[in-house]
Amino acid sequence: MGDKHVVRFEPVDLEMEVDEDETVLNAAFRQGIALMHGCKEGQCAACKSFLLDGDVQMDRYSTFALAEYESDEGYILLCKSHAYSDLTVELMNYDEEELRNAVPLQHLRTRVAAIEPVTRDIVSLRLDLVEPDKFTFKPGQYADIAIPGHDAHRSFSMATLPGDPLEFLIKKYPGGHFSGLLDGELKVGDELELDGPYGTFTLKKSSDRPIVCIGGGAGLAPILSLLRHLVADGIDRPVRFYYGARTHEDLFYLDQIEELGAELADFAFVGCLSESWPDEWQYTGFVTEVVQRLEPGLAECEAYLCGPPPMVDAAIGLLEMQGVPREHIHYDKFTTSVAE
Repeated sequence: MGDKHVVRFEPVDLEMEVDEDETVLNAAFRQGIALMHGCKEGQCAACKSFLLDGDVQMDRYSTFALAEYESDEGYILLCKSHAYSDLTVELMNYDEEELRNAVPLQHLRTRVAAIEPVTRDIVSLRLDLVEPDKFTFKPGQYADIAIPGHDAHRSFSMATLPGDPLEFLIKKYPGGHFSGLLDGELKVGDELELDGPYGTFTLKKSSDRPIVCIGGGAGLAPILSLLRHLVADGIDRPVRFYYGARTHEDLFYLDQIEELGAELADFAFVGCLSESWPDEWQYTGFVTEVVQRLEPGLAECEAYLCGPPPMVDAAIGLLEMQGVPREHIHYDKFTTSVAE
């Protein structure tokens, strides 16, 4: 362990302790402080902040996330920053509702309960908890699953609620370091270790805005978790869920979505198909194109986005163009430099 220092965050008047051997972001995870973050690997800029005072050294990061001129001006990435003195940091992006209400990081041992394909390239991975026997998280969050035999991990969102059987929806990529294990190498009964929860893709309970969810691929997982949360808590805000897929065969869990929707006061699901579709299918094109056609007035909504990074970027652009404030746009966009 290295020397310890104090980090003071502005403008939220919050302090925490950090060890020189850990990043500022990891220190926050350890102490249950929900700083904004994304990839945790210095590639997405979600944790970009401004150093007002103190001595910081950063591990290697992508200049796409933090340009050299920004670093020269004093901007830092909290996921790559080590404190070598007391620090004062101005947060550029934060959620006061979440900041002091985080779930502390947990390390879990699990055992594979089932591996089942749900489309041609998406697999349901279900895990039983071994130790501890409880995983506390907020619906919509994600965990890092360690790749057996490697130091690396991959990030996947929980599709279920805390206390229910743990399920992840995982898109398979050719040569993927983790998803490649799902083709027979990983078997029922094998153990997997994971750390979590991470992410701020969680229901903002202080808001009464109508909810618009835009998802694609394995991004269905955290949206399912949010829908289950809405049902379990009896929350009656209007919900519109737009899901983008290439073909009709790529739509899945439609029965589950229908069952959850039936429990909500005002819910509609729209499956958007971009490559091929049945003759009578109405919702064709990329998911953001369909949303733009059907939702001309989104300024008052609370938006939740999860899916491929290009989809998330396009959805953010659409929402901002329609006047949705950035603080009401919530998303997880997993960015990594290697294949899944």
